[in-house]
Parts: sequence; C-alpha cells; structure tokens
Amino acid sequence: HYYHNYSDLDSNKKKYVTPIDFGTAYSGYAYTVMSEEQEIDPVLKRWGKELGLDTPKTPTCILFNEEEEFLKFGYEAKAAYVNMRGGEATKHHFFESFKMALYGKTLNRDVTIKAANGKSMKALKIFTEALRYLKEDALTTISAKAGRRFIASDFTWVLTVPAIWDPSAKQFMREAATQVTTISLESTDLVIALEPEAASVWCKKLPAEGFITQNHGGDSLEHSPGTQYIVVDCGGGTIDITVHEVLDGGALKELHKASGNDLGGQTVDKKFKEFLREIFCHGVWDEYESNYPSEVQKMMYDFAVLKQEDDDAQIICPFNLGTIAQRRQEIEKFFETVRGVSWHDGSIKISKQKMKSFFIESLNGITKSLREILDKDFNIQFILLVGGYAESKILRGHINDQFGDQCKVLCPFRAQEAIVKGAVKFGRNPEVVASRKSAFTYGIATCEEFDESRHKAEKKFTADGCELCRDIFMKLVKIGENVGWNETREHILLPVEADQTAMKITFYCTEKKNAKYVDEWGVDDVGSFTVSMPDTRGGTEREIKLEIRFGSTEIAATATDMVSGTEGSIKVDFMTNATSEMQQFSLLLHDSLTD
Repeated sequence: HYYHNYSDLDSNKKKYVTPIDFGTAYSGYAYTVMSEEQEIDPVLKRWGKELGLDTPKTPTCILFNEEEEFLKFGYEAKAAYVNMRGGEATKHHFFESFKMALYGKTLNRDVTIKAANGKSMKALKIFTEALRYLKEDALTTISAKAGRRFIASDFTWVLTVPAIWDPSAKQFMREAATQVTTISLESTDLVIALEPEAASVWCKKLPAEGFITQNHGGDSLEHSPGTQYIVVDCGGGTIDITVHEVLDGGALKELHKASGNDLGGQTVDKKFKEFLREIFCHGVWDEYESNYPSEVQKMMYDFAVLKQEDDDAQIICPFNLGTIAQRRQEIEKFFETVRGVSWHDGSIKISKQKMKSFFIESLNGITKSLREILDKDFNIQFILLVGGYAESKILRGHINDQFGDQCKVLCPFRAQEAIVKGAVKFGRNPEVVASRKSAFTYGIATCEEFDESRHKAEKKFTADGCELCRDIFMKLVKIGENVGWNETREHILLPVEADQTAMKITFYCTEKKNAKYVDEWGVDDVGSFTVSMPDTRGGTEREIKLEIRFGSTEIAATATDMVSGTEGSIKVDFMTNATSEMQQFSLLLHDSLTD
C-alpha cells in the first residue's frame, strides 16, 4: 500500500536524513549521518564563501541560458546575473521568489513562471532544476565530509513546504523532488514536512538560553506538558501559523488548522521598491529597472540586510540610476517632494520612521491572523517567531507590543535555521506531531434508501427493486476534526446491485462542515478509483473495506473486496490536468488476489 506504519519500519529506518528547506527568499539543507540514538545537532551547509560570506542559506534564485539550460543557483546565480551587462542579462532567464507562484493556486503540470527578462518557462522545470542542484550539492558535501560516496537512495529526504499551501502545491513539490531524487512518489524515503511544524519540533527542545529573549524560564517546552503555543513562520513569501499543545512525552497536538497569509518579508521589499519609484518619478525608475535588472537585484540585496535593523538606512545610489535621473533634472530635486528620505552625498538616506512604514501592511496581516487565534478558547502561553523575516527587530518589536501582555514572545537564536533543523528530527520521527486538525471535510459518494421527505426527487433511482438516492455525501472526516498520526479510519461499503463486478469510489472535499450531496456548490471531486469484485456470490451483502489514513501531512486510502481479496489503493495527487479545473488524483491502482 502507499502508506506504512513507521513503528513497523524501525529496522529499515535510514541513518541519514537530509531536509531541504526550499524557501521563497533563501534555501538550504542540513544533514545527519549518525545513528538514531545519538542526539547530535544536524549540520547545516554554509554558503557564500566565494563571496566572502558565511550564511546558513543561499538565495532562492536560479539562472538559465537562452536555450533554457540550467546554469547556476543561489549566490552564484545572483552574482552572475548582477554582473551581466544589460543586453546579456535580457538573454538569460533569471528567476527569484518563484516559489510564490505556487501560493493560493490550484496547479497543473503546464503552469509557467515569468523570468526577470519577461520570458516564461515551465514551473515544474524551474523547481526540478533547483531541487536537483540542492540534492547534488548535498550529496557532494556529505560524501566529502564522511569520506565515502553517497547516492540519493541512501537518505530519507525531507522537503519543507508551507502548511497553508493548497494541497496541489504540496503535491507539485513532491513531484519535483521525485524527479530529482529518483525516489518513487509513494516512498517513505521522501517526507513532506510542514514548515511551522518542523520549526515547532526544533523549538520545543530548546532551553531558555536558546532564545533571544530569555523570558520563558525553566524547562524546555517539550518537558512542560499542557503548554500551548503559537508558531509563526515568518518567511519571505508567506506567514505560516500553527498552534500546538505539548503532550506527555513531548509529542505535539495541533489545536488549530494551519492559517496565515502571503504577507511575508518580501511585502516589505515591494513597499521599498514602490518608494524608489515614487522618488525617481517621471519614468526614471521604470527605465532603470528595465535596462539594469541586475543592479536592481543588488539594491534589493542591500535592503534585505538593512531591514533587519530598527534604524535609519542608507543605500548607495547606483551610478546608472543617478545618470538616468540627472538626464531629467538635478538629482536633489527628486528628493524635495518626498517625505522620509534625503539625498546624502551619493546615497539615499531613509528615516527610521519611513523604514517602519514599509512593514505596516505585513505586520497588520500578522497581527490579524494572531488575533483571530488568541480570541479563541485556548490557553496560549507563548508565541514563537521563526524564519528569516523573524530576524527583523521591527517585526519582533511589533509582535511584542501587540501581544506581550497576553503571552511571552520568543524568537530562537538563528531563527532562519529552526525549520531545517526541525525537519531532520521530523524526518526521523514523523509521529512527533501526534495529531492534526483536518483542513477540509472529506467524504465519498454513496447511495441510501430514498426518502421523499429528505431527498431531492431527481436523485431517485431504482436498483434490484429498491428505490435509492444517489450522490449522498458520506462524511469521512470533518473540517477541524482531530486526526491522529497514522490514524486509519475504516468503513464498510456494500454494492448497489447483486451482480456488480466492480465498485467505483469517488472522493470529495469541501470547507463545509455538513454537505448533503456531492454535487453541491463548494464540494470538489478530488479523484476516484475502482475496486474489482469478481466473485458475485453473496449479492448485495458483499463487503468492501475502505481504509483511509488522514493523519500524515498527506492522505492515502485502500479498499479491499472482502470476498476475493482484490485491492485498490490510492495516493493523493491534487495536481490538475491543464484541461481540467478540478483537483484530481494520480491513481496507483494495484490489483492483487490474496491466497
């Protein structure tokens, strides 16, 4: 079957776990090459040495040539692009922040993303090449450290994704990862970890001194059963929020389904860019941006460093921007009518207050999301801020001002490393998140005896002399319901007709708590599979046993004909075909007769 019980796999667990934290703004990976029992912190690859840097992540940007052939990733891609002259840059396909193309969309395999030069490429190719680079770099690095050669199948690979992503976006990442690791889609050697969950798994084990503000006192969270806390993963693209309670033994229970928004750190960058356009008006900024895209990259990189502080900021005005501006008027005049900025000897000086203004939209979004959770009937003691954007003093100060009187606001040292480090632990021990809230109500289409007082007349049909109602939504799990890790729900289904030789099982999901029919508005068909029922003895009393596992980060189902032993199993694939608007399953049908 697609799913496995990890407790049965202990003897086969791999010693080597490598998570890839594929972020909107920055990406990286960690690795462990020790046995299960050794509690050694995962090792993070360090990046940027060739540029005099030493960082735990590299920019999530990728460069292709005119023929769409991969050239470079990360700092090297950015440096190569920044150093290209205008004409050369427009021939190359440079992508950054491309992960946000997956946010809030139901995807198909043909979706495209626009590069900095305005040309488009298939998203699946861009993601696959980026993941391929990270995988190959990981294998090279780990092999060099360990003094022996590794191949992809030696590892459990953990891929981190935002919890608030649409299921089709999570599946898209799984498919891209499968193409580069050559691990099959259904393998337990490829684990999808939700980013705020991974961060939570890491933070719960930290002592008080592991946080910038040492105000949680005493024991680590995992030694404080009953503690409830919110994890806010402040990324470049998304703000991803989960709520956990610590159980006896240190496992975690999700208290509230994943929430958040797309107002991450890059919202601040966007406001800064809009401000530059306001200063360099009359088309000056637009001309500069279209002719010197690589220089704009450099300015944005400088700004990314400055936005971590809560102070005035000074950015050197690039020569080409100054040249274009001076063709219109004296450069000082651009600054006369704009508040919060001044021209200072070749530099653009932005006041502390103006810098804070770039954060307003993002901070309001985070505040709103947190307020909605804190207004509910929980007993939240801590807010944990993680992710690269959490390293901003303005963000941390704002959350403390807004919520510091209700609960303690904590941020671990090296906040951007929390996810990838936690993903190592999650890859070893996925049952650490003992239960989750179902993001949707899931059900299947069934029939029941027709009752004219309850059922629509047009749904009536007759089978084997009985009047039945079709298209009934049979609920399997309700939105917001607790589902345990690896929990299997079991249902018995009966055929409608005595001579039926197959049963088609169609799955649906909705945000409604109670749907009556599967063709109501807001109920989506998410796929189907058929189970063979070759032995018709027993007529309509023959049983199909349907087993569904909801509790993992993905969903799996198996149906068994109890008479013949024939099975059908399904792995959820929410990727859509280009021709279909509906989310669909990729079917892994497996018929096998038991002895």
